[in-house]
Amino acid sequence: MKAPDKTVELLRRWNTGDSSARDILIEQFYDELRILARRALARERQDHTLQATALVHELYVRLFGQSDIEIKDRGHFFALAATVMRRILVDHARARLAERRGGGAAKTTLKDFSAASHPDTDIIAIDQALHRLEDVDARKARVVELKFFVGLTESEIAEALGVGRATVERDWSFAKSWLQLQLESSQDAHPRQQ
Repeated sequence: MKAPDKTVELLRRWNTGDSSARDILIEQFYDELRILARRALARERQDHTLQATALVHELYVRLFGQSDIEIKDRGHFFALAATVMRRILVDHARARLAERRGGGAAKTTLKDFSAASHPDTDIIAIDQALHRLEDVDARKARVVELKFFVGLTESEIAEALGVGRATVERDWSFAKSWLQLQLESSQDAHPRQQ
């Protein structure tokens, strides 16, 4: 398995400040990141103004613009990329919500687990609930982040987090129920005006 060894070596070189290694990694991961970006955007509303290429480019600006991050391996890189994509999508949703001044938000739900049918405010509510889940169990929050915001499969999540697929499935089951309760109680406490 030479490819993973090459990737780990490139990551090590990038971590030590080698910009040529960073450039090789950008090229090496670009197609995979575009696939992840398309998955993430498929869960967004149909009239979303951000496109996969723009999402990947913003990811690179944010991720590769940092000098204080250390990436251990390929799985860690993609887990970090998922976190950055989540932040980009949430920032985009907040900006759009600010433009609209908060009108007409629909009820947040994880039942169908497709953000495509939910407006921006749902992404924000899910992000806020996810921050609360991080306080309870950080790994379960990462599973949700990788599945919901980037659309990774259980196998891909297991690889990214260095755990077994069964662990991911258990974490997902718990997190989905926990988040749904959080979202419902938040909506009950703060009903939307019609």
